[in-house]
Amino acid sequence: MNMNKINYIGLLLLLIAFSCANKKTTTHEEEQLTAKKPNVLLIYTDDLGYGDVAKYGGQIPTPNIDKLAAEGLLFTNAYATAATCTPSRYAMLTGEYAWRAKGRGVAPGDASALIRPGRETLPSVMQRAGYRTGVIGKWHLGLGGDEGPDWNGELNPGPLEIGFDYSFIIPATGDRVPTVFVEDHHVVGLDPSDPIEVSYRKKVGDRPTGKDHPELLKMMWSHGHNHTIVNGVSRIGYMAGGESALWRDEDFAQTFVDKASRFITQDSEKPFFLYFATHDIHVPRIAHEKFQGVSGFGPRGDVIVQLDWTVGELIKLLKEKGLEENTMIIFSSDNGPVLDDGYEDKARELLSDHKPWGVLRGGKYSAFEAGTRVPFIVKWPAQVQSGKTSRAMVSQVDLVGSFAGFLGQEYNAQHAVDTQDAWAALIGEDSEGREGLVQEALFSNLTYIRRDGYKFIPANNGPDMVPWGPVIETGFAEKDQLYNVKEDPGETEDISAASPGIVDEMKSALQQIKDK
Repeated sequence: MNMNKINYIGLLLLLIAFSCANKKTTTHEEEQLTAKKPNVLLIYTDDLGYGDVAKYGGQIPTPNIDKLAAEGLLFTNAYATAATCTPSRYAMLTGEYAWRAKGRGVAPGDASALIRPGRETLPSVMQRAGYRTGVIGKWHLGLGGDEGPDWNGELNPGPLEIGFDYSFIIPATGDRVPTVFVEDHHVVGLDPSDPIEVSYRKKVGDRPTGKDHPELLKMMWSHGHNHTIVNGVSRIGYMAGGESALWRDEDFAQTFVDKASRFITQDSEKPFFLYFATHDIHVPRIAHEKFQGVSGFGPRGDVIVQLDWTVGELIKLLKEKGLEENTMIIFSSDNGPVLDDGYEDKARELLSDHKPWGVLRGGKYSAFEAGTRVPFIVKWPAQVQSGKTSRAMVSQVDLVGSFAGFLGQEYNAQHAVDTQDAWAALIGEDSEGREGLVQEALFSNLTYIRRDGYKFIPANNGPDMVPWGPVIETGFAEKDQLYNVKEDPGETEDISAASPGIVDEMKSALQQIKDK
């Protein structure tokens, strides 16, 4: 063999080796790129307490949620921003505490859009990062312009105007009219010859009310929910028309799962971001027939079992479609638990040994911990180590900043003024989390809590108990309060008198945040 042939063969082998090495590098880069853009499924439950999930100590079986935690990262120090639903949802989607803006309390069923076009939002961040975005389930952030929603026309602005490509929603809550689904800009199944009329001030139409005709109810109201009857349940507010569009409460879970399945499996090269907002545990608690009576804890227990089924169905779908490995699932709740919240469903009488608030004090509406400390689980097999527990302090307001940082997206920090990049905490690489955060209780009363465990509740003149049906301590008092929730998670000992310096520090920190 001559020298030229040897050189040629050597060069050929070198090129082949280089080609193989280059191919392997490209494949690795592609895998890294894929890992950087996971699908994101945000499961946002309603009124699920810190102790409602079995993995957090609950007595009601939740095997699918428990499995989610076992295969992911469970947080024990995670917070919604408020002890009621509309403010928590607003803050999570905008990166701004809801108390900064007027009219961001619990929205009526006919509220105009609370998040307007041009506002920075989590879905808009995801859109700019190349995601297709969807919202399915409970909305409760208003629809339409300043004149309010046009139920018989185009409901605009709404989710599609703030970053979502697709939406299938309950406009407000199950206990408020109108009792219809809205898909994108229109009420689903509406007959134009039977237009919808809604009023929260006076009776409209001829549908009976719970107040006048309790004999027509399949679930009796206890307070405030005695207006128009739909599907055997009286609601807040009056509604006429729209007969062909009325929902059946029992079908919520299956309907939302079906819509989510279509969205997730849509043919697209883009990763998906789905904000899946369940309704199950919010009143009226009416599970599908196959879940009624299965828990032994009454309707509230049954809808928790239904929620767990929903989580299981979504996970099963991801597995079947080969999407599980690179889908980031975030599971949490909008606020703490409540038992009697408007209907006589025996939630308290059938509680048994189950403690929806766990080791905490208070509940929905409250300044105490059970108002805003909520279950929070992150599963992402491609990135997050399974079976771990994190004590890092995390807040839902940080989802905007965290996803923007991870995906390399700039965001409007003048709008999303309260969000931070907590990505390292979300994936288990930071065990500390936030330095502190603000909690919003009933009547927009604010508290401040630090990650060292100190919690400051400013003095206020509010009632010590929720001033209607729920038997929940508000945490309000006429003097400042200070607790150490690391040592005293039940907030049983006010240590403000013994720690005036810490009270002053925290009072100052809260004021600085309010002045931001």
